[in-house]
Amino acid sequence: MNRATVIDYKAGNLTSVVNALRHLRAKVTVTESPADIACADCIVLPGVGHFSATVRLEQTGVAAAVRAAVDGGTPFLGICVGLQWLFAGSTEAPGCAGLAAFPEMCDRFAPGRKIPHVGWNSLEIRPASRLFAGISSGSYAYFTHSYRAPVIQATVAVTDYAEPFTAAVERANAMGVQFHPEKSGETGLRVLRNFLEWEPC
Repeated sequence: MNRATVIDYKAGNLTSVVNALRHLRAKVTVTESPADIACADCIVLPGVGHFSATVRLEQTGVAAAVRAAVDGGTPFLGICVGLQWLFAGSTEAPGCAGLAAFPEMCDRFAPGRKIPHVGWNSLEIRPASRLFAGISSGSYAYFTHSYRAPVIQATVAVTDYAEPFTAAVERANAMGVQFHPEKSGETGLRVLRNFLEWEPC
C-alpha cells in the first residue's frame, strides 16, 4: 500500500482524512513542502470552504510540485474543494486558477434547491472506473458543498441535486471526489483503499 502525502494548505479537513487513511494502514505524511510532494507515493488534497483558499497552493509552490508529480505519474486525489481545484477554476473565486487538469469551470448550483447540498446522496457509477472498483452504482456518499463541477468525459460518478453534477472524476492518475470519503462509511473507505493501492496501467 502506498504512503499517502496529505497536503496541508490551512483549509483542509485534515484530521478525519488522515484518520481514515491510517485506519486503512497507510503511512501518512502531512505537509506543505513541495519537496515532500515531489517524492510522494501518492498525494491527497482535502478541502473545505471557499475555493479562494487554493491560492495558497500557488503561493507556496505546492501547485507546481503537484503538476510535476501528476505529469510524472504520481496518483493524486482531490477531495471536495480538492476535486474542484483539478478544474480550470470556479466562479466562487474569479481569477483564482485551478490546476486545469480538466479545462472546464466549476459553478454554483442553479437556483431552485437549498444550498449548500448537505447530506447523503447516491452515486451513479460509470463502468470501468478503477477508483470505484468493487462499489455498486447506487451506493451513497456524504456531500457538503454549494459549487459543483460539470459532468464531463472524465466523470466516473454522477450525483443529482436538481441537476446532475460530477461526484467523481478520473483520468489516468488524476482523480477527485466531490463527496467526503472519510465521512462516507464503507463506500468511502473502499474509494480510499482503491486509491492507496493504485498501480499504473
